Amino acid sequence: MSDTIPTPHIELYVRSMLPDGAHERQEAVIDRLQTLDESDHIDGFNVIVWGKQIAPQSAAARTEEGKYILNRVAEFKQWALSNNVSLESFYQDTTVDSEVAASAYDAMALPVMGLAEYDDSELVHVAPCTKDDAVHTIMDRLDRLEAGQPPALDQERGGVSVV
Repeated sequence: MSDTIPTPHIELYVRSMLPDGAHERQEAVIDRLQTLDESDHIDGFNVIVWGKQIAPQSAAARTEEGKYILNRVAEFKQWALSNNVSLESFYQDTTVDSEVAASAYDAMALPVMGLAEYDDSELVHVAPCTKDDAVHTIMDRLDRLEAGQPPALDQERGGVSVV
């Protein structure tokens, strides 16, 4: 790893109930993270399992795990705001019709996979994300980590003059 690029810690969020084809993608990403960890391109990783969605006003959201997920997603959204990127197509607010309660409730759909990159305790990148029309995927970020490169968003900012 380059002396100028810090070695990050990665959190990979994976959905427990997978749509067709997603299991193989998750396995490929986890294998890739293992390889990056073994070659010291990253300083370890954690895999966190989450569901398809979370309803912020639900009893589940008040559990330790629910609070953790809501806090992390809030952190991701704050990072996106600070970096002028969008997570909207990956973390969608939705209204769910409940057949059991005969009413609707608000929920947040969670992506099949999400990657959070930390330098010490500072969140430095979230994937997938969108900047303008460019989607920055998890695999894009893993490729850049393997090459010892910062996130593409950092490189884009580096070329902008503030004068």
